[in-house]
Amino acid sequence: MRRPLTRVALAVSLNLRTYLRLQATSTSKVCINLPNINTFLSWDVTKLKQLLPDSGAELGNVNELDAELVRRLRDLVGVSNGTLDTRSMAILAFLYIYLSVFAGSGELPSLTVSVWSELPTGAGLGSSAAYSVCLAAALLSASGTIPSLLSDQESTARWGEVEMELINRWAFQGERIIHGNPSGVDNAVGTWGGILRYHSGKITPLNRVPMLRILLTNTKVPRSTKVLVAGVKDKMNKFPSIINPVLESVNAVSCTCEQTLSEMTNDTPTPEHYNILEELIDINQHHLNVMGVGHPALDTLCRVTLARGLHSKLTGAGGGGCGITLLRPETECSVIQNTIQDLRDCGYDCWETSVGAEGVQQHSPLAFKEEALEVLARY
Repeated sequence: MRRPLTRVALAVSLNLRTYLRLQATSTSKVCINLPNINTFLSWDVTKLKQLLPDSGAELGNVNELDAELVRRLRDLVGVSNGTLDTRSMAILAFLYIYLSVFAGSGELPSLTVSVWSELPTGAGLGSSAAYSVCLAAALLSASGTIPSLLSDQESTARWGEVEMELINRWAFQGERIIHGNPSGVDNAVGTWGGILRYHSGKITPLNRVPMLRILLTNTKVPRSTKVLVAGVKDKMNKFPSIINPVLESVNAVSCTCEQTLSEMTNDTPTPEHYNILEELIDINQHHLNVMGVGHPALDTLCRVTLARGLHSKLTGAGGGGCGITLLRPETECSVIQNTIQDLRDCGYDCWETSVGAEGVQQHSPLAFKEEALEVLARY
């Protein structure tokens, strides 16, 4: 019997941050403030405590989702099993991680958690994973499960490997509540940052990665990851002799991209490195169209940017959603601004940012972006 093919995928972090501010209070309430989705809710601590099992230690297993607690939380929030809206899933993930992390201490603290993000929600960019990572890191730190690292002289700090692994595992539980059966790649990228290699279910952070400038474009075309994945599987079943070689070529693109990025990290990046990345972007986009996860809006993105000499591909599940455009170091500002305007004229949202940014960090309040604090204070 032929063994199933295993393929390499690369996932990269965006330099668009999600911020969480946790404030202890004396109100006997737990509050969640999510200005991006116009949500502010609070619960009495005593009411939440009634949801815990007799032994809070039963919730300490970070490897298994407690189905009974999820059911109780759904009843509390008034969410049916078929409900998948962003607001409900975000609330459930917060309450689940909060109760699970603090259950073993025997007391639930009063606090207000505010989360604000530069990432658009529902665009396939991992905004839910960034949210779950922030929740896990903040609540684990507040409970004393992982240490608070900041000294008086530091504005930001990062945890060690053991603490990062624990953050990642709790964030994965949040992702499971929100998405059901996620791969774990998005929360891993949010935790470690940089570039990750995904192969046969194993996620490996690359040690050193270059920061690459990109344009990030949201076509604002809604898509269903579940439907797109099902469509690819259907094509594989109908045309295995056609689609399997395409998937093998996608694997080769990932491996060649990984090798090129490694060379760019170890040596000074050259124009040839960018030539290779641009060709890989074009090849990958064509492959994804063959697999059925493209969309006319993404074709427009590629056509508009290529007219300016730039190369683009879809990102995330495809079928709409977002695309990325590689920017070379020598790309003139006027070209970038004209391209952004061209894409906005198409009705898309577009930002200049970068990939390969650091993952979760602990910040002092003064290190927060002023815009984030203003949004939180205003809400």
